[in-house]
Amino acid sequence: MDNLIFFNPGDSIANFHDYDEAVRSAQIYRENHLQDGHILVVKGMESQKQFDIFLSDNEITHDNELGESKPYKVSKKF
Repeated sequence: MDNLIFFNPGDSIANFHDYDEAVRSAQIYRENHLQDGHILVVKGMESQKQFDIFLSDNEITHDNELGESKPYKVSKKF
């Protein structure tokens, strides 16, 4: 899975420099906080060493364009 998706960086649940740590944190967040939807671990386009966690519901589309958005590549979906 390597598709481009847009998020407002301010909606990030967490930010990591270690991919494995980001994945572990996303799994824990999913187990403790979310019944529906997905958690996404994404890699920033500007920094190959930065990973963010977002709720899939926070994806910016043409229907909900508000504020600044940045492109991210989805690395893992839970």
